[in-house]
Amino acid sequence: MPDKSDLIEQAQKVMRRNDRGHYTVPTHGLYPFQWNWDSALSALGFSHFDEARAWAEIETLFAHQWDDGMVPHIIFHEHDEGYFPGPDVWDTGRGVPTTGITQPPVAGFAVRRLFERAKDRNSAETKARALLPKIHAWHEWFLRCRDPMNSGLAAVIHPWETGRDNSVDWDRAFERVPTEGVAPFTRRDTQHANPDHRPTDEQYKRYIWLVQHFRKLDWDNTRLHDASPFQVVDPGFNAILLRSCLDLAELAKRLGEPDIAKRSRTIAEDGIAAMERLWSEKYGQYLCLDRVTGQLIDSPSIGGILAAFTSIPTDRANALVRRVETLAQSCTYLVPSHDPTKPEFDGLRYWRGPVWLIVNYMIADGLERAGHRGTAERIMADCLRLIEKSGFAEYYGPITAEGCGGDSFTWTAAMVIEILNTHEVLA
Repeated sequence: MPDKSDLIEQAQKVMRRNDRGHYTVPTHGLYPFQWNWDSALSALGFSHFDEARAWAEIETLFAHQWDDGMVPHIIFHEHDEGYFPGPDVWDTGRGVPTTGITQPPVAGFAVRRLFERAKDRNSAETKARALLPKIHAWHEWFLRCRDPMNSGLAAVIHPWETGRDNSVDWDRAFERVPTEGVAPFTRRDTQHANPDHRPTDEQYKRYIWLVQHFRKLDWDNTRLHDASPFQVVDPGFNAILLRSCLDLAELAKRLGEPDIAKRSRTIAEDGIAAMERLWSEKYGQYLCLDRVTGQLIDSPSIGGILAAFTSIPTDRANALVRRVETLAQSCTYLVPSHDPTKPEFDGLRYWRGPVWLIVNYMIADGLERAGHRGTAERIMADCLRLIEKSGFAEYYGPITAEGCGGDSFTWTAAMVIEILNTHEVLA
């Protein structure tokens, strides 16, 4: 294992290389714009060596929040032909172009972390106060626009919103999305990364059909949920939302905003109770729910383990530890994004098997909070073993450790900095 200080220095160089001044790109070429949850998680890395830059990352993200409260999943700060679908395909009519869908709302969690570890307390309080109502408005947006039945849980209406674009979880529900009428397009991602590591062309046609469909509805978020043939309640996505609500509640309490604190805690408590609807005794983990059919999706993916990120009941957390231990028997590195014993598992194809450090970090954080420090340390140790084997890749094969997707990846580097600065046992 490289020396701790050397590894942190390498990770900082990756982040600086992808720094565009007030936002980062995930990696050069493959992802040339600002991504939503990438930025929030990357801010955690910056917070250890450039506090002002960490805040700027999140401030830039929320500077492009929509009037209804949504924070888009991509902000197209500069023109770049190397990415598809670009702003002309989305056509959301923004001054600075953005996409019309969102991503996991991890910002509430990140901002609390930035606030608590800040050295410049006055600046941190000012910045946190400014961000607090914006993050809260985003959380409220989820309940208003993605939970019209008041179930306590938000649905996603496009696989890209989850960040787990081609997860096995979406396969059956995605069959309802047609491909007829999709305008011809040329993919750019496969020019930057191995096509065998990326979603298929057939999946891309369905991704684009949804974009075209929502565009015809003028990106009206009061209509998109019911108009989408793809409506899935993802436990991992909701765990991030609910954890951010809990963190925002604590932050609001400290900043003297009792109304936001009370509302945020209510959202979290209601959502955590509703998560029980997603529990599977068969797999000992949470599953996704297809809101169109009303049925759980028989797919034991990492989304159901990521539920540990929020404050789930003790018996559920214990079961998820056992689930992780079971997965460890069929792979070399934790945590695979799909069960390696299942026929759909593909160890190198994006979210159908590979390990992602950002999800590892959130799972480990949640399990550690639940008292399972040993499992959390095992997961984070595997993160560093993967870096040693294959550098700062986008994601990794859980059996071979092969680095896949983009290289010199920002949030991978950020997670290495975060882990090494907060867990001395791994030094």
